[in-house]
Amino acid sequence: MQSLSRLVLAAASASLSLPALAQPPFGPPVELPDGEGKELVESACVACHQLNTVAGAAGYTQQGWRYLIDRMIRLPEPAAETVTEYLAAHFPETTDRRPVLVPGDTVVSFKEWTVPTLGQRPRDPIQLTDGTIWWAGMYASLIGRLDPATGEMQEFKLAPDARPHSIVADADGNIWYTGNGNGTVGMLDPATGEITVYPMPDPAARDPHTPIFAEDGTLWFTLQQSNMLGHLVPDTGEITLKRMPTERARPYGIKQDSEGMLWIAYNGSNKIARVNPETLEIREYATPTPETTIRRLALTSDGIVWYVDSSRGYLGRLDPKTGEIKTWPSPSGPDSHPYAIEVVDDVIWYNESARRPDALVRFDPKTERFQSWPIPSGVGIIRHMRVTPDGNLAIHQSSTNTVGLVMISGDES
Repeated sequence: MQSLSRLVLAAASASLSLPALAQPPFGPPVELPDGEGKELVESACVACHQLNTVAGAAGYTQQGWRYLIDRMIRLPEPAAETVTEYLAAHFPETTDRRPVLVPGDTVVSFKEWTVPTLGQRPRDPIQLTDGTIWWAGMYASLIGRLDPATGEMQEFKLAPDARPHSIVADADGNIWYTGNGNGTVGMLDPATGEITVYPMPDPAARDPHTPIFAEDGTLWFTLQQSNMLGHLVPDTGEITLKRMPTERARPYGIKQDSEGMLWIAYNGSNKIARVNPETLEIREYATPTPETTIRRLALTSDGIVWYVDSSRGYLGRLDPKTGEIKTWPSPSGPDSHPYAIEVVDDVIWYNESARRPDALVRFDPKTERFQSWPIPSGVGIIRHMRVTPDGNLAIHQSSTNTVGLVMISGDES
């Protein structure tokens, strides 16, 4: 068994192009139950994540485990059979994390593509006006490109320690990424494959997170654990950093409104910040519930700020003119963990990331009605979604290594 375990670990590391134990632990160590296949699971899974990810999963049938594992690593036979039998026996399918799905009149369809490099945890896809879809392969330090018309994919390797958290495109079609692992921002020229890297000017600015381009063509980005906001001028490469006024605010999602103001979600506090990009003056809006944490936000055309209250399982609405906040419980309840959020034609779309399958939720502000759907490959997590040029949604599932599109057809009635 020991030699087979080494073979499995070698296969896992090769398919992931990552060293074993490359990822930081999430939670206390876990001891798996005894049984045939335990050593194989311990050998293979830690090449990408810690064992508490296995123990904390919703549980699947053997077929379900095989589907998930095949999109993470390539295990040789008979190891794959042994591993999936072990997992199905000790972590069987459960129903306690099923989403509450709400029916409605809007029709959507999903299309998903598995990315070439397994285990990369693709995230934050965007679709450009030429139809191509780009994504950040965080765990494999790459930027990917998909042509949905043909299914052809291409991957551009970054520095091994870059670990890009998110991407955004400039007006010329260059892809900018945040080097979450090595404290950089980078630009990929798709025509040449050339990459330009901009290191942070302050060693305390360790983890560039989510970027956006402002209307004036400059780049703004959050730095979550560093508790900063960054600003980069592409013409000069000059970077300015601003520390957030609330300690451990963990700035996360960022948007710009029609008046040019920046809005930032706090993942470590019950606040949303408005930043004047001219003066860097910051005003913070606190929610009435101290236990609230906010990963991402989105804006409707009337200037209203919509946000996901991830810790409490709510959708929130902030009126900047009055400071009034209104919330609605997400359909799947307080443990649903809303994560990504986007606006399409002034309708709110977000996901319930703690459900299995991951659920896509629609909320109409005019009627205050919800509707929701299961994501087909929904054992992963949508961490960010963006509206496409034709009014659909670009999504991903990090655990199943897929990027995808949600086609919004409208009402069937």
